[in-house]
Amino acid sequence: MNLKVDQFLKNATSWKSEMTLLRKIILGQSELEEDYKWMHPCYTFKGKNVVLIHGFKGYCALLFHKGSLMKDPTGLLIQQTENVQSARQIRFTNIQKIKDLKPVIIEYIKEAIDVEKSGKKVILKKSSEYSVPEEFQKELGNNPKLQTAFSSLTPGRQKGYLFYFTQAKQSKTRESRIQKYIPNILQGKGIDDK
Repeated sequence: MNLKVDQFLKNATSWKSEMTLLRKIILGQSELEEDYKWMHPCYTFKGKNVVLIHGFKGYCALLFHKGSLMKDPTGLLIQQTENVQSARQIRFTNIQKIKDLKPVIIEYIKEAIDVEKSGKKVILKKSSEYSVPEEFQKELGNNPKLQTAFSSLTPGRQKGYLFYFTQAKQSKTRESRIQKYIPNILQGKGIDDK
């Protein structure tokens, strides 16, 4: 058991009993080691991330890092957003649901461990496979320095910007987002870089 996870659960203001039960279920799988990553309890197999516990406003969840490779016979796995390529969640809105699904949860955890043991990798889309919003394409065409700077970014940083820009439904919002991040792109920074 990891002391940081103990502290995390002690300080939790929501989903405390649900996350504590999920932790107990996961720790019952002796092949996993408990860690604390991204400010959440994370369970690894030989240093590789397998499953994470996290809470949101309306639910808490188990996040399987390679969930897209799992079979999901009961249809419980949820893709958080269309841009999430690998991870999948099982969501819980109360402790009773966790209790009722305990045998199924254990099977999903075992499968996630097996996926990790197999060495399977999720084939991620390349940056070139994502659409460039019209508003950003226009900016790139009008600003050669921006085009060069964006092309010089790592593929992950390019994807981060394209995800963020395309998530906006309205053109005005996309334009606003693009204008806000042009200075970062010109400085070679990713969307989350300070």
